[in-house]
Amino acid sequence: MTQRFSILKQPIFSTLNQHLIDHPTPSNLSHWWGFGPLAGIRPAIQIVTGVFPAMHYTPHVDPAFNSVEHIMRDVEGGWLLRYMHANGASMFSIVVYPHIFRGLYHASYDSPREFVWCLGVVISPFMIVTASIGHALPWGQMSFWGATVITSLASAIPVVGDTIVTRPWGGFPVDNATSNRFSSLHYSLPLILVGASPLHPAALHQYGSNNPLGVHSKMDKIAFYPYFYVKDLVGWVAFAIFFSIWIFCAPNVLGHPDNYIPANPMATPPHIVPEWYFLPIYAILRSIPDKLGGVAAIALVFLSLLALPFMKSSYVRSSSFRPIYQKLFWFFLADCLLLGWIGCEPVEAPYVTIGQISSVAFFLFFALTPILGRVGKRMTDYYTNHLQFEGIDR
Repeated sequence: MTQRFSILKQPIFSTLNQHLIDHPTPSNLSHWWGFGPLAGIRPAIQIVTGVFPAMHYTPHVDPAFNSVEHIMRDVEGGWLLRYMHANGASMFSIVVYPHIFRGLYHASYDSPREFVWCLGVVISPFMIVTASIGHALPWGQMSFWGATVITSLASAIPVVGDTIVTRPWGGFPVDNATSNRFSSLHYSLPLILVGASPLHPAALHQYGSNNPLGVHSKMDKIAFYPYFYVKDLVGWVAFAIFFSIWIFCAPNVLGHPDNYIPANPMATPPHIVPEWYFLPIYAILRSIPDKLGGVAAIALVFLSLLALPFMKSSYVRSSSFRPIYQKLFWFFLADCLLLGWIGCEPVEAPYVTIGQISSVAFFLFFALTPILGRVGKRMTDYYTNHLQFEGIDR
């Protein structure tokens, strides 16, 4: 018995116990907080389902498309691993987006969790780049032209733009060197994700999770195990069922039909679109006629998210007690869905005009958030002082 407890006192076991078993957690966390652990296990699943198909993939422009078909048709279980990996990128986004919007709704970026939020925002570009590169590997028609368009955006950067473009291309055209570079990057970037992902919950556990009420709950916390372990496990099982439905019943719905055609550099698709989870950002990009302005707008999206913790000035965190901000949040969510729809439509009227208006509304949310916070703070100070003054008079 004594020996067993001495083993549990070893650093690795004490760390696991601190973060996964005895970690004090607010008792009122809902299932919306379960998307965080789900987002944490998704990179590991992507790596496992990507390693084995990679053994049969050929990173060359000529046999790349046929090697993917070989995985699907000839390799035992290859179709399952490939569908799990390809649809897994979409499932990753389905998990991450609610996680981000939950943080916006409940102001999880507020003090003292600024570093947690900023670390998550910094991780997101690696996720986006990894998914974009992976989308190019099958070397289908949409893979080829999507990679060509996205990488050529860097040419808008003054002075160094052309150099940045030719580095991933490996030359001046998108060719075999590009396929080799994309293949190597797609294998190496997930290692950065896996290495950085544990830092996010570790930073979160330093101060504890936020909660739906947005108030300090130091006196109302329970151990993570077994209550939240079982609660998260229910969410994982439900997500596994949802994931399985896509894999076995509709594995190709989330992909573009043109990507099942071998890449042809001489035939441009009538409408080049990225994967569905990039459509809102793509709609903002194409709403600006100038290429450099579009690239700057994409950078501004992430800079706005990074700046949120430093612009927040309200005493109240949760939107449940901020009706004006709550309406602004739902308007912002609807605007993001609208941008996603605009991103898959042709670049013509009236979609261009709607996209420009929606892009302005998108950034307006980040401009109004600190203003509403200051107004709410002044109102809170006024009523607090007023009640104190009345109490003194009485």
